[in-house]
Amino acid sequence: MRHIVVFRLGSLGDAVVSLPCWHQIRERFPDARRTLLTNMSISAKAAGVPAVLGGGGFIDDFVEYPIGVRSAGSLWTLASQLRALRADMLVYMAEPRGLASVYRDWAFFRLCGFQTIVGLPWRDDDRNNRVDPATGLEELESLRLARQMAGLGPIDLSRPGAWDLCLSDAEMAVGTQATAVFGETPFIAINMGGKDKEKDWGQANWERLIAELGAAIPGAGLLAVGAPSDSARALALRPHWPGPLVDACGVLSVRECAAALEHARIFIGHDSGPMHLAASRGLPCIGLFGDFNRPAKWHPYGSAHRILHRMDGLAQISTTEVLEAATSLWHRAAIAA
Repeated sequence: MRHIVVFRLGSLGDAVVSLPCWHQIRERFPDARRTLLTNMSISAKAAGVPAVLGGGGFIDDFVEYPIGVRSAGSLWTLASQLRALRADMLVYMAEPRGLASVYRDWAFFRLCGFQTIVGLPWRDDDRNNRVDPATGLEELESLRLARQMAGLGPIDLSRPGAWDLCLSDAEMAVGTQATAVFGETPFIAINMGGKDKEKDWGQANWERLIAELGAAIPGAGLLAVGAPSDSARALALRPHWPGPLVDACGVLSVRECAAALEHARIFIGHDSGPMHLAASRGLPCIGLFGDFNRPAKWHPYGSAHRILHRMDGLAQISTTEVLEAATSLWHRAAIAA
């Protein structure tokens, strides 16, 4: 049996935007053993890549890549682990950090015994998101990554199944149970968390939005998803929301959360992994972006979303704007349901 190692670092959002590439790997090498080389979770608020890809048949196991550790001992230990796998191919799906890093990684992985390395971004064009000269918008990271992985063959992000998480029946059952309180009542999913302070719209804004949204869409349910540390913020919304509210923050695994999102009508959230998770489930998303990244590198893939991106800061997004976007998407999704 052929053994392939895939090098992919990051957290929840990085895993989700790479899904079309993982489907390509599975199709190209259906009988191969696949090992993920990745970092552990970078914070208590950000699930790691294995939380997304550990189910669905994407990977068979994973090896920890120690971020920020460059001692000879740690590198020797990692090299020994990789050589012991006797894998002949490495798929280099790491986000590029510059040409010098590419050369360094190439040398290291060759010493680890990999005869074939796919995806090394030698060209500037592969390492950088293209910029539309007419709009100044950056290429989506999912599109740039698909270009970087061109050695695996053409990757079409719009084809059916490209974003499928391949959730199990058990995961779907947990997601259904988590939202059972809503019954037949349609509901909104939200995420107020995020591992970076600059991506936080603020509790006061969320409480104001939720109160206004509850009045505009009476009877709807509200599902809050996120890390355990987001639970207190979610529960603080209860006095402001007239309908049923479920706090699933920290209660569900990432893949169970995806199953729960399956039943929502729209999603509202910060620039964070849960937004990409919701988009992968086909949910119309309202994404709140500030000056942490330029548009539109980390926007979710698809045309059904409404993105509010303010390079003068997240605080410049008004609750009125978000309310208008939410009610518009809600009624559009109701017609399509």
